[in-house]
Amino acid sequence: MKQTKLLVLSLLFSQCVLSQIYEVGLYSGASNFIGDVGSTNYIAPKEIVFGGILKWNRSPRHSFRLSIIKGKLTGDDTTSDDPRRINRAYSFSNDITEISAGMEYTFWEFNLHESGFHHTPYLHTGISFLRSEQFYFQNNPNTTSLNAKQWNFAIPMTIGYKAAISRQLILAFDLGIRYSFSDDLDGSNSNNDDVDIAYQFGNTNSNDWYTFTGFTLTYTFGRKPCYCNF
Repeated sequence: MKQTKLLVLSLLFSQCVLSQIYEVGLYSGASNFIGDVGSTNYIAPKEIVFGGILKWNRSPRHSFRLSIIKGKLTGDDTTSDDPRRINRAYSFSNDITEISAGMEYTFWEFNLHESGFHHTPYLHTGISFLRSEQFYFQNNPNTTSLNAKQWNFAIPMTIGYKAAISRQLILAFDLGIRYSFSDDLDGSNSNNDDVDIAYQFGNTNSNDWYTFTGFTLTYTFGRKPCYCNF
């Protein structure tokens, strides 16, 4: 009897897992950096970024989200409103890769198995892992590469809007701000042991921020979900 119950529960659970709605697609947008080099405008997309995204819709109101984004973060003091930065004339370019996992929460129910036009604002947060280059400034505008990579954590905070443009395609636009656990994305405060502390500058008590502004286009697949408790 016990074995029969376990078998029934196992079949029900597997049915629930196989019945969920998934999304897979592409991300395209632009990045902006906020730190000790360059301008301090939060919404000023500059460099092209691209990547992929995967979602597991656990209910009509929330989903688990995994993404990978590649691109550049750049800063140029000559674009700043601060006269001190303009005179300093530092600039940098940092190739990055971000892997992010988190949860997306919709303001309204977003159930593709119901008829009608589906659209909703949403929020997203989680944890990001950022791979970037290491370099520093030797008291001149030119960066000195350390020929090394580093990994740091970041907290993504995203607001967006999405709509089903067909039975299986979803188009979304979002603005994501990242608070990084690093003050070294612009080379201003290198934590590398080979860099003299004399080459550090800027506000060492404030970490770097960066933003992604862009679009996602995802393809949905999977049978009508049973939305098991999770």
